[in-house]
Amino acid sequence: MIKEILSEFFIIAFELLALFVAISFVVNLLQAIVPYEKINNYLSGKNTFLGVIAALVFAFVTPFCSCSTIPVVVNLLNKKVRFGIVMVFLFSSPLLDPTIITLMAAMLGIKVAITYTIITAIFSAIIGLLLEKLGFEAAVKKVKMSGYNEGEMKFSFKAAVIETLNLMKTVYPYLLIGAAVGAFIHEAVPTEFITTYLGGDKWWLVPIAAVIGIPLYVRIETMIPLSKILIAKGMAFPPVMALMIGSVGASIPEVALLNSIFHKRLVVAFVASVITMATLSGFLFYII
Repeated sequence: MIKEILSEFFIIAFELLALFVAISFVVNLLQAIVPYEKINNYLSGKNTFLGVIAALVFAFVTPFCSCSTIPVVVNLLNKKVRFGIVMVFLFSSPLLDPTIITLMAAMLGIKVAITYTIITAIFSAIIGLLLEKLGFEAAVKKVKMSGYNEGEMKFSFKAAVIETLNLMKTVYPYLLIGAAVGAFIHEAVPTEFITTYLGGDKWWLVPIAAVIGIPLYVRIETMIPLSKILIAKGMAFPPVMALMIGSVGASIPEVALLNSIFHKRLVVAFVASVITMATLSGFLFYII
């Protein structure tokens, strides 16, 4: 049993390493052609549609985790960028990571990756603008941030290599955790157990998975290899997706940071919005 688990672990880990390094390098190299100045102009503009698109593009080309998104959010708010547009960025930034989406396409299929991208982008836009419409802008604290340097993002071949190595040091441990857990489930957990208790059309698994994801703080880098194994063993895809979005969209560390820049009612609204997004996204995958 141990031999089979270790064998499966090394196979998954090597596959993830090869994919992650290749994808991350290409993404970092492409940073050189991203027109950040134009994106910033659209973010600050009055056109809602262009502002939302700019926020989604900015979220996509800045692959931050949920916690590292907060300094950017504070910076945008201090620049008087429209509240709704900033919220669109806040919700979408940790979810629309180009490296992870490409990795998702490689491991779970192109259709899954495209559907995930479209659903999370649409929900981020709707929820961000809805919070503005409901007057939650008044729940933003006046926060001045120190130690954050917005400087220009300049990339070259050498910079792409360095950034890829740095990113790998940060992210790859989580990929290894996902590979280890996935290998254990693949070899040690009976397929019948997963199909009986986590498979089928049990709709109530979706909201439960969405809520459970937040305190677990399971990074999406961990969830992707784990999801592949769970789905292969018979777990229904909708709760897997809900767990993935819930855990990435609103982790406990992020909520703690948001509490320092938002009043409590906006923090509660943020968490409720992420749970709603994760739940509805999961249900949509039943249809799709």
